[in-house]
Amino acid sequence: MSLVLASQSGSRKAMLEAAGVPFEAVPAAIDERAFEAELDGAAPAAIALALARAKALDVSAAYPGRLILGSDSLVSVAGRRFDKPASREDAAEHLRFFSGQVMELHSAAALARDDTVLWDHAALASLKVRALSERFITSYLGHEWPMVGTCVGVFRIEARGVQLFESIAGDHFTVLGMPLLPVLGALRDLGELAS
Repeated sequence: MSLVLASQSGSRKAMLEAAGVPFEAVPAAIDERAFEAELDGAAPAAIALALARAKALDVSAAYPGRLILGSDSLVSVAGRRFDKPASREDAAEHLRFFSGQVMELHSAAALARDDTVLWDHAALASLKVRALSERFITSYLGHEWPMVGTCVGVFRIEARGVQLFESIAGDHFTVLGMPLLPVLGALRDLGELAS
């Protein structure tokens, strides 16, 4: 297989490794905030999908003939989109806003080869954030910062981030940041994995 993951995301790499999918990781050179600004007003799922496609196409230009996997995740709470926190205080502000609300996590993936998107998919997980006290937020960031600084939603579900939630509706892999089961299905359909 000649799969290239257009990301340096630790969770996305771990998912592919655990699933036994051989790949190499090459991050895309996309200014995500500028790209999102161009899509202002679009639905969060559409933005996540457009970013996944853009990442796959960006890396595809440098790797002719190779299959490129782009992925992106986006969080929205009460109609407001959130990016990765810029600082620890920014992370605390995000957590205060999330407290007691439903977080919608949109994860998307796209496969491209030779500047053509062959497949894409977007998935949604809904995460009910419990009421978070200031004491908890301080303690949580004391343990999880700076690792959660690279995470939309300010959490790693595989670590202490699980303590933020009362309930989760949606696929576990979507919560981790990539709709893995549809990706594996697409890789089989494209003949890249045994069916």
